[in-house]
Amino acid sequence: MLAAVAAASMWFYVIDILRARQIAEAEAKQIPRGNLSDLYPRWLGARELLLHHRNPYSREVALEIQEGYYGRRLDAARLNDPKDQQGFAYPVYVVFLLAPLVGIPFPELLIIFYWSLVVLTAASVWLWLRTLRWQLPLIAVVACMVLTLGSFPAVQGIKLQQLSLLVAALLAGSAACVASGFLFCGGALLALATIKPQLAWPLVVWLLLWTAGDWRGRMRLVLGFGLTMILLLGGAEIVLPGWWWMFAEAIGQYRHYTQSQSVLEVILNQMLGSAASGIVGRVGGQILGAIAILACIPVLWKLRGQAADASGFSCATALVLALSVLVVPMYAPYNQVLLLPAILLLVRERAMFLSRSRVWRVAYQLGALAVGWQWVASVGLTATYLLLSRDLAFRGWEWPFFATFALPVFVFVLIFFYVKDEPRRVQELHS
Repeated sequence: MLAAVAAASMWFYVIDILRARQIAEAEAKQIPRGNLSDLYPRWLGARELLLHHRNPYSREVALEIQEGYYGRRLDAARLNDPKDQQGFAYPVYVVFLLAPLVGIPFPELLIIFYWSLVVLTAASVWLWLRTLRWQLPLIAVVACMVLTLGSFPAVQGIKLQQLSLLVAALLAGSAACVASGFLFCGGALLALATIKPQLAWPLVVWLLLWTAGDWRGRMRLVLGFGLTMILLLGGAEIVLPGWWWMFAEAIGQYRHYTQSQSVLEVILNQMLGSAASGIVGRVGGQILGAIAILACIPVLWKLRGQAADASGFSCATALVLALSVLVVPMYAPYNQVLLLPAILLLVRERAMFLSRSRVWRVAYQLGALAVGWQWVASVGLTATYLLLSRDLAFRGWEWPFFATFALPVFVFVLIFFYVKDEPRRVQELHS
């Protein structure tokens, strides 16, 4: 019941407070609002390529995407117009996943994809529980699904029809397949997840390292991944020869007009709060990101020999995804659905953290607060809206975001030190 209340309050907050405020601001500043679906640019690009043989990376298609996404083409002369040009900044083989959808009218497709993301996100909870070998009562599994679907990252991703949620489900399916011994299938799902390379490739690197720990026993993972990638890349070259260069140019343009930053860069920029914070935050964030990656390498190296059904494998996988959220140059909250396995693991091991030194207890409690704050704030704003004042609730619209960037940091630090001690725990268990 508490999970249902928390989730319902988050959906109410997003629809009746956050979205209503955004609409009011758009009307006041004449900011264009069309369908605002992140699926639309990919769907239109796939349709134009597969049905009309047009280049989805072209300027002409990009302008048509703007007409649907924003309701009109963007005008550089209007200062309040969005900077994101909504170009087709995906590997062209994403069209193969969207091919069954290109013949469906987009208004109908929105409904189908919306509920598909709901089902996939709920299923990913079960898949991660299976990967972690954590057996919970049915009511607890349902509560986990409800809280996940009622978390801000999931709600934002579902409302925007973000492909990050599809990628997150593919990664969860890949990890569950590997943990269950279906290595070829796990590799194939991993390859499909590379439609968002920045989110998938950290896990790809870890699983390739893990495969090297026992090549004969695990090479089916590489076979599944490699064959699927060959099909995707080969098919992409057939439907759009030379797409590599177009994709690289589209990524360069995307990073320019969105000024993409990692979570660490955003945190440093907010802390510095000066005119020079941009370059300092970017360089500082990249340095901290490099330190985090270098710190994880020896930990993952020690765990590369762990069996797929061992705790070390699932712990390392959760760590890699937490690292991905921290360092990839995309700080959008919907990417934080990748923190799900790490959060589940930390909840499962709460007794261990709370039995350690005071520093660890405080760190764990702060991490728990970072996770739970979104619901504390959404329940408070929902109650304010319904019982006190709509305007007062609107003025507090930022409250659920207060822990948005702290959450990945706490989760990563806690899961890093937990996974770092995994070899010692295994040794103690065997002794």
